[in-house]
This record gives sequence, structure tokens and C-alpha cells, in this order.
Amino acid sequence: MTVAQPTIVSCPTCDTKNRIAASADGTPCCAKCHSALPWIVEADAPSFDQHLQVSMPVLADFWAPWCAPCRMVSPAVDKLGREHAGRLKVVKLNIDEAPDIARRYAVQGIPLLVVHKDGKEVDRLAGAAPASQLRQWLAPHLATAAAAG
Repeated sequence: MTVAQPTIVSCPTCDTKNRIAASADGTPCCAKCHSALPWIVEADAPSFDQHLQVSMPVLADFWAPWCAPCRMVSPAVDKLGREHAGRLKVVKLNIDEAPDIARRYAVQGIPLLVVHKDGKEVDRLAGAAPASQLRQWLAPHLATAAAAG
């Protein structure tokens, strides 16, 4: 098994660079000011499953570089990851580079967003939805995570 490399994230509060492991218990926080950090990562086929093994909901974004709707949705997905720092991890997977995972998830159209909890799929949304619809679709998953935590 390949071990996913840590992600370097700049703190939105104090701009300190922080290293976050691919899988971890708890909430990633800034080492300097202790603010919650946005956890947005690019996964590859060997590291994808490891990125799902965290104690918060994971929003997996299945995309491809040639897909115009994927490029339209990507900024909204990133914004959700920043807005919900400490409560959501965003994992982006280029399906052209991970066809086996795309098959396992029966990806028939992209963009495809899949919410995972405890490493298991709990919901999915296919197509390029506007940011307001993405926020509304994701809200119940974050609410149940906050209630459980």
C-alpha cells in the first residue's frame, strides 16, 4: 500500500504553513493559532482510499481536466471546503488517472460528487450544480456530523 503524502495548507487566519496527514483522527488545526484548517487534497489511485479514512465527512470530487462542467464546479467545491474548515475534507480525484476507482464507483458522468462518512458512501450528486444547490445538498451531512461530534 502506498502511503499518501501529507498536504501543506496555509492557515486562512495567520498564513502559517501546516502539514496535514492524509488520514487522521480529529480536526486539522493550525500549529500556530489553532484555527481549523481547510482540508482540500488531490488524490491519486493508490492514496484515494486512505484519504477517506478520517473522522469527518469527506466530499470526493470525481473529475477530469477535459471536462468543462468539472472546471465550473471545482471553485464551488473548493469554497465549500474552505467554508467548512474543520468539518469537511475535500478529496479530488482525476478519473482519467484512476480508472479502476471510477469503475468501482460506477462513474457514468462527471462531475460526480460523493459524500463519505466513516469511509463509506452515503450520498452522491452528478452533474454541474450551482454553488447554492451544492451547499444545500451538503448541509444535512455536515449537520449530522456536527451532532455526532
